[in-house]
Amino acid sequence: MSEHMAHLTRRGFLGLATAGAALAAATRQSAAGAEASKAGPAAGAPPIEPAERAARVAKLQSLMQRDKVAALLVEAGSSLEYFTGIRWWRSERTTAALIPAIGRVVVVTPFFEVPSVQESLDIEADVRPWHEDRSPFALIADATRAYPAAAPLAVEWTTRYFIVDHLRGEPGFSREVVSGEALVNACRMIKSPAELALMQDSNDITLGAIRHTYAETRVGMTADDIRAILEGKIRELGGAEPFSLVLLNEASAYPHGTEKPQSVRAGSVVLVDTGCKRHGYSSDISRTWVVGAPTRRQREVWDLVKRGQEICLQAAKLGAPAGALDVAVRNHYESRGWAKDYGLPGTSHRTGHGIGMDVHEPPNLMRADRTPLAAGMCFSNEPGIYIPGEFGVRMEDIWHMTEQGPRLFTPLAKSIDDPV
Repeated sequence: MSEHMAHLTRRGFLGLATAGAALAAATRQSAAGAEASKAGPAAGAPPIEPAERAARVAKLQSLMQRDKVAALLVEAGSSLEYFTGIRWWRSERTTAALIPAIGRVVVVTPFFEVPSVQESLDIEADVRPWHEDRSPFALIADATRAYPAAAPLAVEWTTRYFIVDHLRGEPGFSREVVSGEALVNACRMIKSPAELALMQDSNDITLGAIRHTYAETRVGMTADDIRAILEGKIRELGGAEPFSLVLLNEASAYPHGTEKPQSVRAGSVVLVDTGCKRHGYSSDISRTWVVGAPTRRQREVWDLVKRGQEICLQAAKLGAPAGALDVAVRNHYESRGWAKDYGLPGTSHRTGHGIGMDVHEPPNLMRADRTPLAAGMCFSNEPGIYIPGEFGVRMEDIWHMTEQGPRLFTPLAKSIDDPV
């Protein structure tokens, strides 16, 4: 683990007597990583090791035994990669794993894909191929016959309906099918040190690319021009699968933009929301700046959003409901006259979302989410304010919960005059 991932000492944390001091500490902890991002990443953290994936399967199996579940069915996607290492995409041809409560994992995949699937398979598994004129669902149903008949089959919650539907239609398959969402979340919501190290890398890369893009932004550029600079720099720094939103002028008032063409002019608001992956682990950072001198209104809104980020971190306590952070930010905004209940002008979306392998994953910093905060959980912090027809401001940074409190991967932006 790199130096910027090292924890503060116990003595240092005992000295943080106020929430404001805790916030300052969280920001300082991420400063070293931000400095490193200016020059780009070094070798970076290694990929997840096979031993860690095996431990994940063991934890899942323990949970299934506790809940008297026969197995978990998971198709191609981030959860398949999380448990098995298999990096595959979803198509009409089913690739899936059946993870039993006891015993060996079964992987079902097209015959001609077996060599490719085995390249990323990181755990011991029984690979059962199917030919084009045969049914993968028959293979899955056949594998389940080895499990206790009374135990239900759990299905990973993003698995497509047609897979479950065809499985239920297989002769002799009568097993109850239940949601595997709670089982998967119990494993994936808590990040290991190896996962946190990879997320630190992806966030360092992203912030470095944003800083480069800020320095390169010029009057006359379009959103596509800025996006090309941003994503090109992410790739140069070692980030994979970059994504970005570049919202200019009035488009910044809509959280995910508009199709109307926009270009940079003097006084433009530029809002970028971007990220990438590093060995499968995501970043998601937003920054907002003004080209030229900001107006008084732009400065006031920017400062309020920064304050919202600080309030979010100050409310982050072990055991507190995730939604309490959203409530704390909204209470402050509403006291300043902004709209209530996710209305406009104001904050029309949640304060933050969970993040890990997926950019958006549970739990969420949304007032109805009662998930207790626990060490290892990772979130975005992005309480933007949007004024339809004018502009919007969003700053977003990723942080994770520790036994001592919240810890940022990247420092909060300093001011509208030093916005990245």
